[in-house]
Amino acid sequence: MSCLNHGKVAIVTGSSRGLGRAIVRELADHGCKVVINYFQSKELAEQLQSELKDKGQEAICVQAGVAHPDDVQNLIDTTVKEFGGIDILVNNAGVNRDRTIRRMSAEEWQEVIATDLSSVFYCTNAALPHMIERGGGRIVNMSSIVGQMGNLGQSNYAAAKAGIVGFTKSAAQEFARFNITVNAMCPGFIATEMVTNLTEEVQQALLAKIPLGRFGKPEEVASLCRFLVSEGEYITGAQININGGMYLQ
Repeated sequence: MSCLNHGKVAIVTGSSRGLGRAIVRELADHGCKVVINYFQSKELAEQLQSELKDKGQEAICVQAGVAHPDDVQNLIDTTVKEFGGIDILVNNAGVNRDRTIRRMSAEEWQEVIATDLSSVFYCTNAALPHMIERGGGRIVNMSSIVGQMGNLGQSNYAAAKAGIVGFTKSAAQEFARFNITVNAMCPGFIATEMVTNLTEEVQQALLAKIPLGRFGKPEEVASLCRFLVSEGEYITGAQININGGMYLQ
């Protein structure tokens, strides 16, 4: 494996499972010291940490609910105390509470907005001084194809993911002078629990809409993320599609 990121410190929020877990593995394999963030899945986070340590890689687990600014500050402080700084932030944590607008409660709206969108501000705001101190940094925000095209029963999730794109564009303009790039990734339907738990009928209906005829792999999203933080020096403010051709813009 190349070590373009050797010794760089990377925080990946919501990384005990799914895309976050794949991204942590990818960054660790390419030389990063990684922070595995989880909210409830302590056992999965510690399993991943153990797996990485067995390969001689540096990793810590930090419990933090990224919808809560105080938790986020603790996540950042713990990282700096353990590893001395922050170079890479991947804002990946998210939840979905799918329901039609007619039936959606205020709590279901607010939980998704807080966890999926407000968390991106909290984490970026808290990490920024440490990146400036290091002379630069890389931020990747996990948006979604749903934020681009909308989806029935996902108005809260779509609004949050679309908001991430707007935040990314503004942050990219603000942070360029500090040598910090900010990009949004917009995955389509990837073979994580969120997709594999769908009924066979729903999965087949989705596959029919994907020109490449298959769901993406978490590792494919992870390798794109790794490219952005290691070789994407001249890419900032972008929303990058990885969706098998399902949505084109």
